[in-house]
Amino acid sequence: MTHEQIAENAETYKAQVFKVLDADRTEICFNSTWCNQLGASGMIRLAAKHTVARMLERDDFSKRYAEQRPISIHEFLYPLMQGYDSVAMKADVELGGTDQKFNLLVGRELQKHYGQDPQVILTMPLLEGLDGVNKMSKSLGNYVGIHDAPGDMFGKLMSVSDDLMWRYVELLSFESLGTIAGWKRDVESGGNPRDVKVRFAQEIVARFHDRESAARALEEFESLFRHGGVPVDLADQFIEVTADGGAIAQVLKSSGVCPSVSEALRMIEQGGVKVDGQKVSDKALKLAVGGPYVLQVGKRKFAKVTLRVSV
Repeated sequence: MTHEQIAENAETYKAQVFKVLDADRTEICFNSTWCNQLGASGMIRLAAKHTVARMLERDDFSKRYAEQRPISIHEFLYPLMQGYDSVAMKADVELGGTDQKFNLLVGRELQKHYGQDPQVILTMPLLEGLDGVNKMSKSLGNYVGIHDAPGDMFGKLMSVSDDLMWRYVELLSFESLGTIAGWKRDVESGGNPRDVKVRFAQEIVARFHDRESAARALEEFESLFRHGGVPVDLADQFIEVTADGGAIAQVLKSSGVCPSVSEALRMIEQGGVKVDGQKVSDKALKLAVGGPYVLQVGKRKFAKVTLRVSV
Protein backbone atom coordinates (compact mmCIF):
# COMPACT_ATOMS: atom_id res chain seq x y z
CA MET A 1 0.00 0.00 0.00
CA THR A 2 1.42 3.40 -0.99
CA HIS A 3 1.68 6.37 1.37
CA GLU A 4 -1.05 8.08 -0.69
CA GLN A 5 -3.37 5.09 -0.27
CA ILE A 6 -2.65 4.96 3.45
CA ALA A 7 -3.48 8.65 3.77
CA GLU A 8 -6.69 8.20 1.79
CA ASN A 9 -7.71 5.22 3.92
CA ALA A 10 -6.91 7.16 7.07
CA GLU A 11 -9.42 9.85 6.14
CA THR A 12 -12.06 7.18 5.42
CA TYR A 13 -11.44 5.46 8.73
CA LYS A 14 -11.55 8.74 10.62
CA ALA A 15 -14.94 9.61 9.15
CA GLN A 16 -16.22 6.27 10.40
CA VAL A 17 -14.62 5.83 13.82
CA PHE A 18 -15.19 9.41 14.90
CA LYS A 19 -18.91 8.77 14.77
CA VAL A 20 -18.25 6.51 17.77
CA LEU A 21 -15.01 7.73 19.36
CA ASP A 22 -13.88 11.16 20.57
CA ALA A 23 -11.60 12.53 17.85
CA ASP A 24 -9.60 14.59 20.34
CA ARG A 25 -8.73 11.49 22.36
CA THR A 26 -8.19 9.01 19.53
CA GLU A 27 -5.08 8.11 17.58
CA ILE A 28 -5.36 5.96 14.46
CA CYS A 29 -2.43 3.62 13.82
CA PHE A 30 -1.79 1.38 10.80
CA ASN A 31 -0.08 -1.89 11.61
CA SER A 32 1.79 -1.67 8.31
CA THR A 33 4.00 0.82 10.18
CA TRP A 34 5.54 -1.98 12.26
CA CYS A 35 4.65 -5.10 10.26
CA ASN A 36 6.50 -3.90 7.16
CA GLN A 37 9.64 -3.52 9.24
CA LEU A 38 9.62 -7.09 10.55
CA GLY A 39 10.92 -8.77 7.43
CA ALA A 40 11.65 -12.51 7.23
CA SER A 41 14.04 -12.55 10.17
CA GLY A 42 11.61 -10.61 12.33
CA MET A 43 8.79 -13.00 11.49
CA ILE A 44 10.95 -15.98 12.45
CA ARG A 45 11.90 -14.37 15.77
CA LEU A 46 8.24 -13.58 16.42
CA ALA A 47 7.16 -17.15 15.61
CA ALA A 48 9.79 -18.46 18.02
CA LYS A 49 7.99 -16.78 20.92
CA HIS A 50 4.91 -19.02 20.70
CA THR A 51 4.51 -22.78 20.57
CA VAL A 52 2.40 -25.12 18.46
CA ALA A 53 0.99 -26.59 21.68
CA ARG A 54 -0.33 -23.17 22.72
CA MET A 55 -1.80 -22.62 19.25
CA LEU A 56 -3.66 -25.91 19.49
CA GLU A 57 -5.42 -24.64 22.61
CA ARG A 58 -7.70 -22.70 20.28
CA ASP A 59 -10.95 -24.66 19.96
CA ASP A 60 -11.06 -24.56 16.18
CA PHE A 61 -7.47 -25.72 15.80
CA SER A 62 -7.76 -28.48 18.41
CA LYS A 63 -10.93 -29.89 16.84
CA ARG A 64 -9.47 -29.90 13.36
CA TYR A 65 -6.25 -31.48 14.60
CA ALA A 66 -8.20 -34.22 16.43
CA GLU A 67 -10.24 -34.87 13.28
CA GLN A 68 -7.06 -34.92 11.17
CA ARG A 69 -8.28 -32.01 9.08
CA PRO A 70 -5.62 -29.70 7.61
CA ILE A 71 -4.42 -26.56 9.37
CA SER A 72 -2.35 -24.25 7.20
CA ILE A 73 0.74 -22.54 8.61
CA HIS A 74 -0.58 -19.09 7.73
CA GLU A 75 -3.49 -19.67 10.12
CA PHE A 76 -0.98 -19.75 12.97
CA LEU A 77 0.51 -16.47 11.76
CA TYR A 78 -2.72 -14.48 12.08
CA PRO A 79 -2.97 -14.58 15.90
CA LEU A 80 0.76 -13.88 16.11
CA MET A 81 0.46 -10.79 13.93
CA GLN A 82 -2.60 -9.56 15.83
CA GLY A 83 -0.78 -10.17 19.10
CA TYR A 84 2.26 -8.27 17.84
CA ASP A 85 0.02 -5.24 17.31
CA SER A 86 -0.40 -5.11 21.08
CA VAL A 87 3.37 -5.28 21.53
CA ALA A 88 4.04 -2.51 19.01
CA MET A 89 1.44 -0.19 20.56
CA LYS A 90 2.31 -1.19 24.15
CA ALA A 91 -1.41 -1.70 24.68
CA ASP A 92 -2.84 -1.52 28.20
CA VAL A 93 -6.35 -2.65 27.20
CA GLU A 94 -7.64 -4.36 24.07
CA LEU A 95 -11.31 -4.64 23.17
CA GLY A 96 -12.63 -7.36 20.87
CA GLY A 97 -15.51 -9.68 20.13
CA THR A 98 -15.85 -12.97 21.95
CA ASP A 99 -14.62 -14.70 18.79
CA GLN A 100 -11.29 -12.89 19.21
CA LYS A 101 -10.56 -14.06 22.77
CA PHE A 102 -7.78 -16.47 21.74
CA ASN A 103 -6.01 -13.82 19.64
CA LEU A 104 -6.28 -11.27 22.45
CA LEU A 105 -4.69 -13.74 24.86
CA VAL A 106 -1.84 -14.34 22.41
CA GLY A 107 -1.20 -10.61 22.61
CA ARG A 108 -0.86 -10.88 26.38
CA GLU A 109 1.65 -13.73 26.06
CA LEU A 110 3.74 -11.91 23.48
CA GLN A 111 3.85 -8.80 25.64
CA LYS A 112 5.37 -10.87 28.44
CA HIS A 113 8.08 -12.11 26.07
CA TYR A 114 8.87 -8.52 25.10
CA GLY A 115 9.13 -7.40 28.74
CA GLN A 116 5.80 -5.54 28.81
CA ASP A 117 2.96 -5.75 31.30
CA PRO A 118 0.25 -7.94 29.71
CA GLN A 119 -2.78 -6.04 28.51
CA VAL A 120 -6.23 -6.31 30.01
CA ILE A 121 -8.65 -7.81 27.50
CA LEU A 122 -12.34 -6.97 27.27
CA THR A 123 -14.61 -9.09 25.09
CA MET A 124 -18.02 -8.10 23.84
CA PRO A 125 -20.83 -10.36 22.56
CA LEU A 126 -21.22 -10.63 18.81
CA LEU A 127 -24.29 -9.08 17.24
CA GLU A 128 -26.19 -11.22 14.79
CA GLY A 129 -26.87 -9.67 11.42
CA LEU A 130 -30.25 -8.81 9.96
CA ASP A 131 -30.66 -12.42 8.86
CA GLY A 132 -30.61 -13.51 12.51
CA VAL A 133 -28.14 -16.30 11.74
CA ASN A 134 -24.64 -15.05 10.90
CA LYS A 135 -22.75 -12.35 12.74
CA MET A 136 -23.21 -8.89 11.28
CA SER A 137 -20.88 -8.57 8.32
CA LYS A 138 -20.53 -6.19 5.42
CA SER A 139 -19.39 -9.03 3.16
CA LEU A 140 -22.60 -10.95 3.92
CA GLY A 141 -24.76 -7.88 3.35
CA ASN A 142 -26.62 -8.40 6.65
CA TYR A 143 -25.36 -5.26 8.34
CA VAL A 144 -26.51 -1.82 9.43
CA GLY A 145 -23.75 0.66 8.60
CA ILE A 146 -23.11 3.73 10.72
CA HIS A 147 -22.81 5.67 7.45
CA ASP A 148 -26.11 4.38 6.06
CA ALA A 149 -28.58 7.09 5.07
CA PRO A 150 -31.18 7.75 7.80
CA GLY A 151 -33.99 6.10 5.84
CA ASP A 152 -31.91 3.02 5.06
CA MET A 153 -30.75 2.70 8.65
CA PHE A 154 -34.28 3.06 9.98
CA GLY A 155 -35.72 0.59 7.46
CA LYS A 156 -33.07 -2.05 8.17
CA LEU A 157 -33.68 -1.88 11.92
CA MET A 158 -37.43 -2.13 11.41
CA SER A 159 -36.87 -5.31 9.36
CA VAL A 160 -35.32 -7.16 12.32
CA SER A 161 -37.52 -9.99 13.61
CA ASP A 162 -39.49 -9.44 16.81
CA ASP A 163 -37.35 -11.98 18.67
CA LEU A 164 -33.98 -10.66 17.45
CA MET A 165 -35.12 -7.10 18.20
CA TRP A 166 -34.47 -7.58 21.92
CA ARG A 167 -30.87 -8.62 21.24
CA TYR A 168 -30.32 -5.40 19.27
CA VAL A 169 -32.01 -3.26 21.91
CA GLU A 170 -30.06 -4.76 24.81
CA LEU A 171 -26.68 -4.42 23.07
CA LEU A 172 -27.13 -1.10 21.28
CA SER A 173 -29.67 1.06 23.09
CA PHE A 174 -28.51 3.60 25.67
CA GLU A 175 -31.71 3.03 27.63
CA SER A 176 -31.32 1.36 31.04
CA LEU A 177 -31.86 -2.37 31.47
CA GLY A 178 -34.77 -1.49 33.75
CA THR A 179 -36.44 0.52 31.00
CA ILE A 180 -35.90 -2.27 28.46
CA ALA A 181 -37.33 -4.80 30.91
CA GLY A 182 -40.42 -2.58 31.13
CA TRP A 183 -40.75 -2.61 27.35
CA LYS A 184 -40.60 -6.41 27.42
CA ARG A 185 -43.33 -6.60 30.02
CA ASP A 186 -45.52 -4.31 27.93
CA VAL A 187 -45.08 -6.52 24.85
CA GLU A 188 -45.70 -9.69 26.86
CA SER A 189 -48.92 -8.09 28.11
CA GLY A 190 -50.17 -7.59 24.57
CA GLY A 191 -48.27 -4.52 23.44
CA ASN A 192 -47.07 -4.19 19.84
CA PRO A 193 -43.32 -4.96 19.41
CA ARG A 194 -43.38 -2.59 16.46
CA ASP A 195 -43.62 0.33 18.90
CA VAL A 196 -40.37 -0.78 20.52
CA LYS A 197 -38.70 -1.09 17.13
CA VAL A 198 -39.76 2.41 16.15
CA ARG A 199 -38.43 3.87 19.40
CA PHE A 200 -35.17 1.96 19.05
CA ALA A 201 -34.69 2.74 15.33
CA GLN A 202 -35.24 6.45 15.99
CA GLU A 203 -32.68 6.34 18.81
CA ILE A 204 -30.02 4.80 16.55
CA VAL A 205 -30.70 7.14 13.62
CA ALA A 206 -30.56 10.16 15.93
CA ARG A 207 -27.26 8.94 17.39
CA PHE A 208 -25.50 8.69 14.04
CA HIS A 209 -27.36 11.53 12.30
CA ASP A 210 -29.72 13.80 14.28
CA ARG A 211 -33.25 13.91 15.71
CA GLU A 212 -34.66 15.67 12.66
CA SER A 213 -33.33 12.91 10.40
CA ALA A 214 -34.84 10.30 12.71
CA ALA A 215 -38.24 11.99 12.51
CA ARG A 216 -38.07 12.19 8.70
CA ALA A 217 -36.98 8.53 8.51
CA LEU A 218 -40.06 7.49 10.49
CA GLU A 219 -42.31 9.63 8.28
CA GLU A 220 -40.76 8.11 5.14
CA PHE A 221 -41.08 4.60 6.53
CA GLU A 222 -44.74 5.12 7.36
CA SER A 223 -45.35 6.46 3.86
CA LEU A 224 -43.58 3.56 2.17
CA PHE A 225 -44.78 0.61 4.16
CA ARG A 226 -48.09 1.64 5.61
CA HIS A 227 -49.43 3.79 2.81
CA GLY A 228 -47.54 2.40 -0.19
CA GLY A 229 -46.03 5.74 -1.16
CA VAL A 230 -42.58 6.86 -2.22
CA PRO A 231 -40.13 9.16 -0.42
CA VAL A 232 -41.18 12.77 -0.68
CA ASP A 233 -37.64 14.16 -0.82
CA LEU A 234 -36.19 12.23 -3.77
CA ALA A 235 -33.57 14.34 -5.50
CA ASP A 236 -33.94 14.86 -9.24
CA GLN A 237 -31.29 13.04 -11.27
CA PHE A 238 -30.47 13.64 -14.92
CA ILE A 239 -29.06 10.71 -16.86
CA GLU A 240 -27.67 11.06 -20.36
CA VAL A 241 -28.78 8.44 -22.91
CA THR A 242 -28.95 8.03 -26.67
CA ALA A 243 -31.85 9.43 -28.66
CA ASP A 244 -33.69 6.11 -28.58
CA GLY A 245 -33.75 6.04 -24.77
CA GLY A 246 -31.95 4.24 -21.98
CA ALA A 247 -31.73 0.52 -21.29
CA ILE A 248 -33.48 -0.14 -17.97
CA ALA A 249 -30.56 -2.05 -16.44
CA GLN A 250 -28.10 0.73 -17.28
CA VAL A 251 -30.48 3.40 -15.96
CA LEU A 252 -30.85 1.50 -12.69
CA LYS A 253 -27.07 1.36 -12.35
CA SER A 254 -26.54 5.01 -13.29
CA SER A 255 -29.17 6.16 -10.78
CA GLY A 256 -27.44 4.29 -7.96
CA VAL A 257 -30.31 1.99 -6.98
CA CYS A 258 -28.33 -0.99 -8.29
CA PRO A 259 -24.55 -1.34 -7.98
CA SER A 260 -24.12 -2.96 -11.40
CA VAL A 261 -25.94 -3.86 -14.58
CA SER A 262 -25.79 -7.56 -13.69
CA GLU A 263 -27.41 -6.86 -10.32
CA ALA A 264 -30.09 -4.78 -12.05
CA LEU A 265 -30.87 -7.65 -14.41
CA ARG A 266 -31.00 -10.07 -11.50
CA MET A 267 -33.45 -7.85 -9.62
CA ILE A 268 -35.67 -7.54 -12.71
CA GLU A 269 -35.64 -11.31 -13.06
CA GLN A 270 -36.71 -11.65 -9.42
CA GLY A 271 -39.55 -9.16 -9.86
CA GLY A 272 -37.95 -6.56 -7.61
CA VAL A 273 -37.96 -3.56 -9.98
CA LYS A 274 -40.73 -1.04 -10.55
CA VAL A 275 -40.93 2.05 -12.74
CA ASP A 276 -43.62 4.54 -11.73
CA GLY A 277 -45.18 1.84 -9.58
CA GLN A 278 -45.37 -0.76 -12.35
CA LYS A 279 -43.36 -3.97 -12.04
CA VAL A 280 -40.76 -4.45 -14.78
CA SER A 281 -40.43 -7.94 -16.23
CA ASP A 282 -38.73 -7.18 -19.56
CA LYS A 283 -34.94 -7.01 -19.13
CA ALA A 284 -34.65 -5.45 -22.62
CA LEU A 285 -36.97 -2.54 -21.72
CA LYS A 286 -35.85 0.92 -22.82
CA LEU A 287 -37.10 4.06 -21.13
CA ALA A 288 -37.88 6.91 -23.52
CA VAL A 289 -36.10 10.23 -23.26
CA GLY A 290 -37.92 12.44 -20.79
CA GLY A 291 -39.43 11.79 -17.42
CA PRO A 292 -39.21 12.06 -14.53
CA TYR A 293 -39.41 8.33 -13.79
CA VAL A 294 -39.60 6.98 -10.25
CA LEU A 295 -37.45 3.86 -10.00
CA GLN A 296 -37.87 1.37 -7.18
CA VAL A 297 -35.68 -1.64 -6.38
CA GLY A 298 -36.83 -3.86 -3.55
CA LYS A 299 -38.67 -2.18 -0.70
CA ARG A 300 -36.32 0.64 0.20
CA LYS A 301 -34.34 1.87 -2.81
CA PHE A 302 -35.81 4.69 -4.87
CA ALA A 303 -34.61 7.21 -7.41
CA LYS A 304 -36.27 9.92 -9.51
CA VAL A 305 -34.62 10.29 -12.90
CA THR A 306 -35.06 12.26 -16.09
CA LEU A 307 -33.41 10.98 -19.26
CA ARG A 308 -31.89 13.43 -21.67
CA VAL A 309 -29.96 12.97 -24.91
CA SER A 310 -26.21 13.10 -24.46
CA VAL A 311 -24.53 15.85 -26.48
